[in-house]
Amino acid sequence: MVNQVALWKLRLTMAGTVALIVAVTTLAFAAIMWWFDVLNVTSLIVLVAGFNVLQWLIAPYLVNAMYSVKAMNSAENPDLHSMVANLAQRSGISSPKLMLSKLQIPNAFAYGSPLTGNMVAVTDGLLKTLEPEEVEAVVGHELGHLKHRDVQVMMVVSLLPSIFYILAQNLMWSGMIGGSSNRKNNGSGLAIVGGLSMGVYFLLTLLNLGLSRQREYLADQHSVSVVEEGGRKLSEGLAKITTWTWRQQAYGNKMPAGGFKSLFIADPDRAAQGAAALNSARFGGSSDSELVNQILGRRVSGADNLLELFSTHPNIVKRLRALQQ
Repeated sequence: MVNQVALWKLRLTMAGTVALIVAVTTLAFAAIMWWFDVLNVTSLIVLVAGFNVLQWLIAPYLVNAMYSVKAMNSAENPDLHSMVANLAQRSGISSPKLMLSKLQIPNAFAYGSPLTGNMVAVTDGLLKTLEPEEVEAVVGHELGHLKHRDVQVMMVVSLLPSIFYILAQNLMWSGMIGGSSNRKNNGSGLAIVGGLSMGVYFLLTLLNLGLSRQREYLADQHSVSVVEEGGRKLSEGLAKITTWTWRQQAYGNKMPAGGFKSLFIADPDRAAQGAAALNSARFGGSSDSELVNQILGRRVSGADNLLELFSTHPNIVKRLRALQQ
């Protein structure tokens, strides 16, 4: 059963975050355009926006190549195909293409573009590590991302920091080499605006990371709403993903580098760090519920909260506590 009050609070928080991102962006653009007296920033915005849209369109092909993903036909795993179709029906969305990644680290991700359609990928490691009921809860989470159009939303909001980063670089570089004789466009003026643009970039990046974490919580709640005993199943699945990711990386099965790790149900790097902070000696003999309780019993330190600010995914302890509600 989903806590509807908590769910509405989360949705209102996300709406507030999006509104704050738009407000900061609008004010910053207005200030920059006032400074230059012209709309010569427009060409930069169009260029960066075009590049990001192109990246969004071709990103699924890059993800498939980077993480060794291929389509999984129904004959390979009919039970999994049936599970995805049933959960998609409960979610009120079209069934996505089911994909398989050869990665041995347990994880899953939803992605897609107008060129490829929606896709949900599971890794070899996920199918080997998790029980079917836990895989079901993980798939429910990924379908939540598709239902809430998280890929499209995060693509749009991630475009805004990119514009300010490139703008800041250009202005600071122009300031270093001179600028024009115009009072506002002299070297020091350009450098000041460039520095302020870099500050806006940093603020928008933090807001985007916060929005990403909020959407992870919302996808978790979607899984709870469409999977029977979804809270327990997803808690156990996330606990296993965290601990087994640490083990796999300890054995040398590293995650390929890339900018697409935010797609995963758990950031592999953060998951490994979180598991390493626990007493790994107890993992082997623990039952699923004991493993969850071990993580829940961990104190969230100030350092954990600070690290979370720069993460696309919530702290694992906080995340499991939210699922217990």
